[in-house]
Amino acid sequence: MATALANSDLGAPSRAEIQRWIELGAVTVDGKVARSADKARPGSSVIVEPPIAQLTTATPDASVSFEVLHVDTSLVVVMKPAGLVVHPGAGHATGTLVHGLLARGWFKAEDFISEDGGEGHFRPGIVHRLDKGTSGIMVVARTAEAREGLKSQFATHTIERAYDAIVLGVAETKTHRTLHGRHPKDRVRFTTRVSTGKRAITHVRLVRPLASGAASLVVCTLETGRTHQIRVHLADSNTAVIGDPLYGRPSKNALVQGVADALGHQALHARVLGFRHPLTGQSMRFEADFPPDFATALEGLSS
Repeated sequence: MATALANSDLGAPSRAEIQRWIELGAVTVDGKVARSADKARPGSSVIVEPPIAQLTTATPDASVSFEVLHVDTSLVVVMKPAGLVVHPGAGHATGTLVHGLLARGWFKAEDFISEDGGEGHFRPGIVHRLDKGTSGIMVVARTAEAREGLKSQFATHTIERAYDAIVLGVAETKTHRTLHGRHPKDRVRFTTRVSTGKRAITHVRLVRPLASGAASLVVCTLETGRTHQIRVHLADSNTAVIGDPLYGRPSKNALVQGVADALGHQALHARVLGFRHPLTGQSMRFEADFPPDFATALEGLSS
């Protein structure tokens, strides 16, 4: 089977990147645009023409605030505050984590390029994301080699990730194993109530009830990392994260609703991130205490 790869300066592609190239029509088999379900036969000519990467238009912005937990020649580990968007996109042309990272001097604009001509798939820097309203620990790659090493660990589910959440009602300690896909009527949202989708696994552990059972503190650990996964699993089990503007619902308990209103975003915090250094193989683990607003919310519901 003959294979040609154009624009090979992109480095070793991940499985997700190849899938995206197929979806964009950048892969042909024997002269015909390939589909994901197609199988190449012996002797087939497979040609891959990855989209030309576009430089991000982001410029350095030293006003973007976040805590740096670790930095070396391969990666940066940061504590992202709630309210900070990770990368530029529709409605967020300025003031993102990418803008702040550029201002720190560890990255250049060419380190944040998009492989589909848009603002959605950056390399080598952004290897995973946290929602705007979620606080917590993120790792950002500084080199293409580090990026591929980290993405491989995310893909094989060897990354340790633990999230704290304050939810409505008393959550059950259980493992959610579901399909995960876009909501059929609201394309911004995701749901487990689909007949086809990607596998999603979240382990939920009840830490303690709050506000006389009107809320509870839980710890969620991930085996997979789908968009909004924790928020969807908790909402679809009727224990939505308090303050969640997309999947949440008002609480009938005045105290809980008051705390949610004061918080102003979903009560979800990525507290633990553990991985192996993509170059040295050293085990690395970072843990971040509750941010002040999360701690205040928890205290208000614990009395």
